[in-house]
Amino acid sequence: MSEVILACTELTKTFKDGERRIEVFKKLCFSIEAGKKIAIIGASGAGKSTLMHLLGGLDRANKGQICLKGQDLASIGPNKRARLRNRYLGFVYQFHHLLPEFSALENVMMPMLIAKQSKKTAADKAKQVLDQVGLGDRLEHRPAQLSGGERQRAAIARAMVMNPACILADEPTGNLDEKTADAVMEMFLQLNEMYNTALILVTHDMHIAKQMDHIVELKHGELHLFSGD
Repeated sequence: MSEVILACTELTKTFKDGERRIEVFKKLCFSIEAGKKIAIIGASGAGKSTLMHLLGGLDRANKGQICLKGQDLASIGPNKRARLRNRYLGFVYQFHHLLPEFSALENVMMPMLIAKQSKKTAADKAKQVLDQVGLGDRLEHRPAQLSGGERQRAAIARAMVMNPACILADEPTGNLDEKTADAVMEMFLQLNEMYNTALILVTHDMHIAKQMDHIVELKHGELHLFSGD
């Protein structure tokens, strides 16, 4: 059995809408092992992004437990939680969220600098990963000087630079044309295999979802193994 990287048990999340209490999840359970790839699908408003925020320690559940590398995220303080996120998780979103005033190289170095690694170590690793995603000749370009596909590749490089145990990708190709999306996904899968990184990917695109090991559907606050066409 491979190591379980990220798991949640009996997860419950509710929001208040005036006097109304909306239950997004009810005792939801989920886990992913090293190197595995899971797609999460579901209707708009089903709670996919909320689930990703919870799994990434960016939000707190009302009840239940989320464990990252065996550590319960709710049982530790915000500083330690931030360090665990930085060390073990990489995040990729539909929009790249690169810092516009910094070059591609500087953006990718950022997680390593936050982890207090030296500038030389961070630059060397960032160059290596940018080269792996096909941006070795675009190191000094700022986001505005990159195409949409190149910006998303830089965002993926930033997510991978710390050799994370798990990548959380929320609609990572949703803002790209089909050809560029296919190229970005091919690179994603290559990096997943190269680094044995677990990948949790939210998508509405079944073509992309079918490239994962498993597809689960978020429906009525629960996850179900998806077996439809």
